[in-house]
Amino acid sequence: MLLLGCIKEVTDYELAISLPNGLSGFVPVTQISDAYGKLLTTQVAQGELLEELNSLPDMFSPGTLVRCIVTSIEKGDDGRRSVKLSIDPKKVNKGLNSTALAAGMLLSGSVMSVEDHGYLIDIGVTGTHAFLPNQKAKTYIKALKKGPDLKIGQNLNCLIVEVRNEGRVVCLSVDRSEVAASIATERQNWTLSNLLPGLVVKARVQKLAPLGMKLTFLSYFTGIVDFMHMDPEKSMNYSSDQVVRACVLSVHPTSRAVRLTLLPSFLHAGGAPRQLPGQRMGAVLEEATVKAFYKQFGAVFELDDGTLAFARLKHLSKTRKSFKPGAFKEGYKHKCRIIDYSLMDEMCIVSLKHQIIEAQFLQYQDIHTGDVVQGKVLSLKPIGMQVKVADGIRGLVPSLHLSDVILKQPEKKYNIGDEVKCRVLECNPEGKKLILTLKKSLVQSKLPVLSNYEDAKPGLITHGFVVCAREFGCIMKFYNDVKGLVPKNELGSEPISCPDKVFYEGQVLKVMVLKCEPQQERLLLSFKLTSKPGPEDKWKCTPKEKQEVKCEIGEIVDVKICKKKDNGLEVSIVEDEDNVVAWIPMLHLSDFVATSKLLWQSLQEGDVLPRVMYLSDKGENIILSRKSAVISAVQEEQVVRSFSEIQPGMLLTGYVRNVMPFGVFVEFPFGVTGLAPKVSMSDKFVTDTKDHFVVGQTVIAKVMSIDEEKQRVLLNLKVSECSSGDSAAESFALLNQYFKELKEIKDLLKRGEPSICELVPGKRVHLIVQDVREDGSALFSGSPATGWTVTATRYHLGDKKIARGEKRKALILHVDALKCEVYVSLREELLKQKPKRVSMRS
Repeated sequence: MLLLGCIKEVTDYELAISLPNGLSGFVPVTQISDAYGKLLTTQVAQGELLEELNSLPDMFSPGTLVRCIVTSIEKGDDGRRSVKLSIDPKKVNKGLNSTALAAGMLLSGSVMSVEDHGYLIDIGVTGTHAFLPNQKAKTYIKALKKGPDLKIGQNLNCLIVEVRNEGRVVCLSVDRSEVAASIATERQNWTLSNLLPGLVVKARVQKLAPLGMKLTFLSYFTGIVDFMHMDPEKSMNYSSDQVVRACVLSVHPTSRAVRLTLLPSFLHAGGAPRQLPGQRMGAVLEEATVKAFYKQFGAVFELDDGTLAFARLKHLSKTRKSFKPGAFKEGYKHKCRIIDYSLMDEMCIVSLKHQIIEAQFLQYQDIHTGDVVQGKVLSLKPIGMQVKVADGIRGLVPSLHLSDVILKQPEKKYNIGDEVKCRVLECNPEGKKLILTLKKSLVQSKLPVLSNYEDAKPGLITHGFVVCAREFGCIMKFYNDVKGLVPKNELGSEPISCPDKVFYEGQVLKVMVLKCEPQQERLLLSFKLTSKPGPEDKWKCTPKEKQEVKCEIGEIVDVKICKKKDNGLEVSIVEDEDNVVAWIPMLHLSDFVATSKLLWQSLQEGDVLPRVMYLSDKGENIILSRKSAVISAVQEEQVVRSFSEIQPGMLLTGYVRNVMPFGVFVEFPFGVTGLAPKVSMSDKFVTDTKDHFVVGQTVIAKVMSIDEEKQRVLLNLKVSECSSGDSAAESFALLNQYFKELKEIKDLLKRGEPSICELVPGKRVHLIVQDVREDGSALFSGSPATGWTVTATRYHLGDKKIARGEKRKALILHVDALKCEVYVSLREELLKQKPKRVSMRS
């Protein structure tokens, strides 16, 4: 099928083409012309750049009309179809032969070679030599602004000026005024087999219809003009037998169907369609007025500036089932968003779908370097991970950026379809290139984004990642490929003789700018951070500041709560003169995960917490822990301080750092970590690892084996394997600690609402029935449970029939302080039982 198209985008490898009726296609670099294809083949064979071979951006510009032929329609992995095109004159003009050529004809040509007095042009007609004199190309070259000469492979809209020797030699012109004045006539002997898109003809209206009109042209040709290609200013004034000027849009080879356009921009050969102002793309319009609705195609709207827009049927509602044709009567108004612009229809394409209107990103131009984006994993390849950010927007996470550490088997961490949070390292809308990072240190960084050398002012502190560590220092990389050098003397406060053994590729570090020369793109950096931390980063210390903190790992300190945050407590060490600020993660407030959350909820800013252990300072954070079992293990020296101390058979106390489908990662004091595989997690059969362990849980692990070369530790978490011998004593000690912490929480709660502390399991209370649910359970109220949800299940109501407003005696079974819920029973056998007191002897 032959089509008239307009170049929308140009890249090194293809041309994106806008086609009529909102369609689009692409021309691969191999479908430009024979001469250009031969140059490409030669360059690949020789392995070096050829002077005469120019890139596509050097020859083509967006907005240029070109004749195309459909070579194939391919279906992608996402189910979408892509139209592959060719602009090679041999394919586009294949219906022409030398005897059919006539003066005044307009056809496609491609520069084949540059001669002294002009250019040899490939017009795709066997046995015909076409020549374009310099004189006929001069004004075109000047207007094109692509250099002093035409280039091999350049596509031209050629007018035949003269035909010699029965079509064996033709003289051409590309002069814009001559091309614009050309019109196809009967004398040029056009036939259905060689009719070309882009020809301007005089036509007569034969028939008017609701969706367009039928025309006759060149004596015996007929063609269709659809509603999108009628001149909007004259659409209501066309009449039968009226003579109009039209342009051929497409010719179907088998059905011989011809489609034309009456839009003014196409009525002079070589013209250019109107462009959409850049700021309009992606604009959300509160009120777009329905002009017409076509049940098989979609709806035409009038926008706020008076221009027309089209919405395809699938973009009028969320689903086909939710679509209501009655909502698209003429004059009705709808909220929509401009999602595209069809150059060949000179019409905005809009969508009424809520998810598209609310979408953060619609095109690559909407994404900026440093943006944090949500994406979905599409594929995992050796070069990295492909991520879908939005419809039509895909990015690459290089393998180096899949994690803060290098992942040798990323497929174990990520699955196809996973939602991931990334940060944009580089975005090139022209080349549709989007590079992302999954490194948490970069994604969560609050420091300024360094994306150009001009912003690198001395004293600026930001995050970067190591790309190279050598004897001279480290090369750091930032956003938009900005690079800088940390010389050897700026690597740290102490001399570092072998940087390559201290730093690794991909490592995220905080750096400070010392000096920058933007013109030369030179950037000098330092790992010595001399600036004082801001109020948000007080608990994040530089290496120098850490040396001033006199605490050592395992040391016990008292702390005062400065600030409560969602995931922990910001505290200050009480006895420290410098009032150093540190951090207690919520899950390190207790050995018991549920108690940790309850304790966090009970504590207030200003409270003092005694006996907190200094756990670590890695990641530039002073981390403290209040886990009793971990503290005891450190004080009793039942710990390993480095990998070299680990021996198979050891029992070590630690805490769950991560729960994965294949096992559990456990971290121990002093930073050593190990993995408990799924088979070694429990004495019971493990189907889902998350059913057995949670992050932050205190555990006792047995060392199964060690791999010194890979620095790996395999652990066993089975209770049967991890007991030291006296399991009864261990269990009572844990239980004792649990009740001790509950009493502490109870004392803290007394400060706010003393009556809450009276809610203890086993206590008898008098309650008022509030409601009886359909499932047979009942809701109660009354002191001391004011404001709490008090429930008795159907079973625990016993045989008693209760009614709203009655006063009943109940026994407290369970109190969930986190959810403010109390469960009670009205069963007589429980109410009659006398409570038993359990004493624990030391």
